[in-house]
Parts: sequence; C-alpha cells; structure tokens
Amino acid sequence: MEGTTVQRPHATAAFACSAALLLATLTACGKNAEVDTGKPTAPQGVTAQASSATSAHVMWEPSTDDTAVTGYEVYREGRKAKSVPASKVMTDVDGLTASTAYTFTVRARDAAGNLSEPSTAAALTTPAPTPADHEAPTRPVKLRGKADGGRAATLSWGGSTDDVGVTAYDIYQEGSRIHSVPAAQTTARLTGLRPGTIYTFTVRARDAADTSSSDSNTVDLTTAAVPGAPASTAPTDLRITSSAQGKEYAVDLDWKQPETGGKIPAYQLYLDGRLTTTIVWGGEPPAGRASYRLTLSEPRGTRHSMKIRAKLPDGKWGDFSAARTVVLAG
Repeated sequence: MEGTTVQRPHATAAFACSAALLLATLTACGKNAEVDTGKPTAPQGVTAQASSATSAHVMWEPSTDDTAVTGYEVYREGRKAKSVPASKVMTDVDGLTASTAYTFTVRARDAAGNLSEPSTAAALTTPAPTPADHEAPTRPVKLRGKADGGRAATLSWGGSTDDVGVTAYDIYQEGSRIHSVPAAQTTARLTGLRPGTIYTFTVRARDAADTSSSDSNTVDLTTAAVPGAPASTAPTDLRITSSAQGKEYAVDLDWKQPETGGKIPAYQLYLDGRLTTTIVWGGEPPAGRASYRLTLSEPRGTRHSMKIRAKLPDGKWGDFSAARTVVLAG
C-alpha cells in the first residue's frame, strides 16, 4: 500500500512564521498593556521623636497611588535607613549618636518601583546619654477616649513617672503598637480607623532605656457605622479568667451573645490575633450568655489577647468582640 505524502514547510520557513506570529502577539499585547509610571503621593504628617539617646521613632500618614502603594522608604540625612511594607506607617531607626541633630524624610513606593517625592523633613536631636536606668516607668492611669466619627478616635490618660525620665507614650491596639507621642503629651488622636468597628486600646510609658511600663487600663471604642450599614453582630461584655489546673491553666471565657435574628451555631476564638479554635455546641446552642473553657500549657505569667466572633444564621462570620487580655495565673 502506498503511503500518503504529507507536505511539511521547510524548518526555516516554519520558524520564520512562528517568530512573526509571536512578534505580532507581543505587539498586540503591548498595545493593550499599560505601564504604571504614576508616582504615589508624598507621605504627609511625618514626625520623628527620639526614643532614646541612640534611636528614633518615625511616623507618617498613608500615601495613595493610582494602582497601589506597596511600601515606604525612610531616609536619614538623605540616605535610606529603612524599608517597610505598605501596612506600616511607622518604624524605629537605631544606631544614632547621642546629642546629635537628625532629619528624616519618607517616600512611598508602588509595585512598579515608582517612588514618590520626599516628604517634608522631620527634625530631632537625640538626648545626651542618661545614667543607668533599670526601673520601668509607672503605668499610665485613667485611660479614656472617644470615637470621632467613623475613622478617628481621641485618647487621653494620666501621666507616668520614672526614676530617670519618661521619654514617650506608646498606644497599643490589641497588643500592637500603632502610635507614639512625646512624654510631654498625654493625649493622642488616631486616624485611619474603620467605620463600625470595635477597637481596644491601651497605653504604655517608655523611658530613655527603652523600658516600657505595664499596660494602662483598657478602653474599648466603637467607631460610627457608615449610613445604611447593618447593626453590629459583635459579642459584648467578654470576660476572661484563668486558674491553675495542675501543670496547665484553665482559661474561662463568658460573653453576652449578639442579636442575630436566629440561633448562633458556633464561635471562632482568636488568640493573639490568630484563629485558635472553633467553638461548636454539642447540642442546643445556649441562650443569653455563653461560656467556654480553653486549656493552655504555658509558663505562669504568659500573656494573651483574646477575642471572639459568632457564626451568623446565614453562615457568615460576624463582627469581632472587643479584645481582652489574660495573664496565666492561679
């Protein structure tokens, strides 16, 4: 039987055709692709304060970009000192010299590598070296605050004392430092918050040796919801205690359940910002207050932040409760 002859193009011709097709494709794609050449806006509100004789704390307001800001670069005397991700709007710069003047600027960076113009410079002078400071400042007292609309809040507190001197106050939200003010200030205005959200704040005093006080009392603030937003589904009045159980610790939680229009089948418990367990009732969900016991095997004095949220009747997860801190003891 005779075979069928198949005509194939010459290899060189085939390659030329393929190359032409690839070039045409790339050219067509190039017509549609948009190169990001726009710079982010320069960071505003840059402040710098000496944390100690050899370190400084730099803060700024978030920048904007036509695509997205991916990070910030902090400059000391015009030379890059630190790079931080877009999620951070503050950083500590170490390795400074005592009794020396410095200026800091910040630039925003986008995914294409475009850098904003430098911010306005913030100046400071590091203090002289202090005598050995081995004692922590006293804790700030009478922390109070109020939400200013949906995206800001104002805090105030009673001042601390130290055997050498308080240099700054640090504001924490659920255990993470989000803001700092000089020792002369006992108020702070926080911006960039989310509407309709519960925030849990504490304050710590810090001295020139970078030793922090214990936490102030806790204050919970709820920012105003945006018009038309649904009612909060956050559990309220969360209470936590711990007790020794042999070599382990029993952590008991109880809380007031939110009004959801139906039964709540489960809760998620977050430990230090991470999901640690899902609480599912073995039978009929409880009415009124609910409770749960968590067992931890960690050293005495270990500190944790906890918060919970409910699974709503429609299957979605609701709003987080205010966070509470527990210290393992008993």
